[in-house]
Amino acid sequence: VEGGNFATAGQVAASFKNTLRKLGVASPVVRRVAISSYEAEINLAIHSWGGTMQLTVYPDRIRLLVEDVGPGIADIELAMQEGYSTASEEVRMLGFGAGMGMPNMKRCSDSFQIVSALGTGTSITMDFNL
Repeated sequence: VEGGNFATAGQVAASFKNTLRKLGVASPVVRRVAISSYEAEINLAIHSWGGTMQLTVYPDRIRLLVEDVGPGIADIELAMQEGYSTASEEVRMLGFGAGMGMPNMKRCSDSFQIVSALGTGTSITMDFNL
């Protein structure tokens, strides 16, 4: 996922959604993965210099791993609060950066882990039970 590229942001999430549907994953699970992956992908475009998204299907769960190269998150607890955003005014004018991405990812997943280091980047692991 390319940082700053809003023209293609959302394509990876759409691909994940289509793949899970083809695999016959239950619609409610597909929906939660789709929401979380879209929010993660938009966050990569907004806040990072680029990153990767990996979806793995296990017999009992789906794991979404999101890793970026970016400035990192200074205060994870604050970043998890609904409505908190460090998005620029320009990004907000595009309709993004409302501060709901991280809370939505946590709400939609059954397990949510985030690790971030300033100047290095952020890694988010989400699990969705099948």
